[in-house]
Order: sequence, then C-alpha cells, then structure tokens
Amino acid sequence: MKLTKKGYMPRLIDKAIEENLKVFGAISIEGPKWCGKTWTALNHSNSVTYLNNTADNFREKHLAEMDVNLVLDKDKPELIDEWQEVPAIWDAVRFKCDQDNEKGKYILTGSSVPVSDKIHHSGEGRICKMKMYTMSLYESGDSSGEVSLRDLFKNRVKNKLVNKVELKQLAELIVRGGWPESVNMTATSAMKIARSYIEAVLDKDIAQIDGIKRDKQKMEMLLRSLARNESSISTNNLLMKDIDDNVTGEDVAISRNTVTDYLDVLNRLHLIENQNSFMYRIRSRLNVGKNPKRHFVDPSLGCAILNITPEKLINDLETMGLYFEALCERDLKIYAESIGARLYHYRENDTGIKVDGIVEIADGEYGAIEIKLGANKEEEAATSLKKFYELAEVKPKFMCIICGLYDAVVKRPDGIYVLPITALKP
Repeated sequence: MKLTKKGYMPRLIDKAIEENLKVFGAISIEGPKWCGKTWTALNHSNSVTYLNNTADNFREKHLAEMDVNLVLDKDKPELIDEWQEVPAIWDAVRFKCDQDNEKGKYILTGSSVPVSDKIHHSGEGRICKMKMYTMSLYESGDSSGEVSLRDLFKNRVKNKLVNKVELKQLAELIVRGGWPESVNMTATSAMKIARSYIEAVLDKDIAQIDGIKRDKQKMEMLLRSLARNESSISTNNLLMKDIDDNVTGEDVAISRNTVTDYLDVLNRLHLIENQNSFMYRIRSRLNVGKNPKRHFVDPSLGCAILNITPEKLINDLETMGLYFEALCERDLKIYAESIGARLYHYRENDTGIKVDGIVEIADGEYGAIEIKLGANKEEEAATSLKKFYELAEVKPKFMCIICGLYDAVVKRPDGIYVLPITALKP
C-alpha cells in the first residue's frame, strides 16, 4: 500500500517516477529542500526510512551509520529520505541492485550532493538520477493548461480567449514561488517561508554540506549579487565586480576562489540553476555567447534575499520583468524536462540578437520563445525571433512570445504564437 500523504498535489514528475521504477533497480530524486521530494516519493513507496528524523533522535540514521543493511530491508519500493546523511547508502543500494534483476526496489531523495570521495560507484545503469523542482504554475493550479508545449511542436494550437491575469496577481505569484507549503498562502505569508529558507542556508547548510566553515557574510553578499543579476548572463568576474561595487562599511571584498567555491556549494544545495547556451547549427559567424543564464531554482528566493514584495515589483517594472522571466523559465524548464526536452537560451554578443528560451526535444527539433511582461513589447519580441530565424541553419519548429498580461492565445500572421504563461502546460 502506497504511503501517499493526505492533501498530496500530483506532480509532473510522478509519471516519470513510475516509468523509471519499472526500468531501474533504484531511483534518486534530487532537488532543493521543501520542493516536495519526500511527499512525491511517498506516493510511490511502500515503506520509508527517515535519516533526518529528529523525533526519534535520529535512530535510523545511527543504525545506518553502524550497518547500512539495517535500514535497507523494508517493503519495496523503500524510500530512503535524505540519503546523503549517510553517503554509504548509495554504494549499498547499488550493490543490492546488482544482486538480482528486480526493478523498483529503492527510492532515494536528497537535498544536497555529498562530497564525491564518499561515494565509490556512480550507480550508472542501476540508480536513475532525477531532478525535481518547485511547483510550476500548472502544478499549483495557477495555469489553466489550455495550451501545451507538445501541441506547439505539433502546430495544433488554436486561437482562443483565456483569462487575463492582472499585474498584482503576477507579482504575487513571483514572490510566493512554487513551494508546496506556500501555494495556498498569501504572498505575505509565503515570503516568510522563502526568507526562512535563506536563513537556514546561511546559518547551517553552507557548512553542513561538507563540514567546511564558510563566511556567512560573504555568502550573503554573493546571494545578493545573484539576486540583483537574476535572469542575466553573470560571469564570475561580473559577480565579483558587482559585490565590490556594493561593499560598504566594514564589508570585505570577495575573492575569485571564494566565488567559485560558494557557487559550487549553491549548486550542490540545488539552489541555483544554469540555463545553458544553445549552440545547435547556427550559421552566424558573429560572437555567439556561450555563458549560461543564472537563475535561483525559484524566483521567490531572489525576492526574499532582496526583500522584494509584490508592491515593490509593481513599482519597479524593470525588475519585475526580470523576475517574470525567471518565473516563466522555471516553468519552461519543468515542462520541457517532463516531455524529455531541455531548456536553453541564445545570445549574440556583437549584435544583441537573443532568444530567452530554446526548448529542444530529443530528436533535435526545437522551439524559440521570447518572454515579455507586457503586450506592449510584443513587436520587439517578434523582431528578435525573426532575426534569429534568419540565422538558424535548422529552423525552429515553432516561435512563441509568452506575455504576462495577455488574455488570448493567438497565432500571428507571421506564424509566431502569443500566449500567457498562465495558460501553458507540458
């Protein structure tokens, strides 16, 4: 009998979990704390071992540290929650998967990546790694799902009117974020969740991940720089300069090695995501940018770091545009991965031609997407997409403009779709 929690909201990753449990001996679900990994894993498990359970004084963790086999003998599929607390679990699960051809024996969940020297085998072929994120607007019920990414690729999208979302509601969705615990809260209450998340990262997680003591003040400076540069191509040098420019009082500048180490920590904690550059068969000889766009795993984290409220976003539409882009690209990444695709971006450094999002499916076909908060930027976005189209040796399967403030799904005479993010699904 599955251990599904009352009130569980189905996630897009559920289908992939079911499929992978039929193929692999074990799966490992990785992602940020509080994104819903445990509840989702329970939805597919018949038993569970909690390695970070304070209620029983970490009894199962202590048992695993003495002998991992003591916690790997429950009904299958067995969930091992926060397995990285005892890294030896990984090799033990891999070994047990090697002993027979039984599928779907273990589900591992983890909120951080342990140091590699504590794991001796990759688990390749035995343990399938899966990435989980916060909730998309479709998962939280804030997108009607009247348009699917799949149908855009198949040119099956029809013109229709949809509900228009007001600026205030969009601002609240950005600040609230996609944390399962926050989706039914007001923006004011949800902000407290995101702020407590950042406080926990600074007070505990940055040292607990590998036992190395790090400077809380410098990590906070880096987080602020990342938040100021959300949705931008911010190299390590740019981050260092941004921090130096904002150092005040007795603050100490940050070194290149520190930035590199701290970014690695944030990656291992699944707090930041790189949206890589798209380089597939573009004819242009111009200087094509190869640097990724940086995002927090959820836009609410950047808002929490900078103390951004919905009201502040509404009064600063430039910042709101960047965080709206982050919201859309969070959802596009989730939708893309749920259909076996990947999300990229494209930018030429010389001409400034760019495309906010490139969704590429497994067979190499792709769609090009521009993101604009207001419909008044529609023609600007369309011009950018057309310039990109002329450069592309292999033409995009579709081109689309995602607008925040829009009340219809339309296909323009030039073939470019326009739609609101609150109507999209995989």
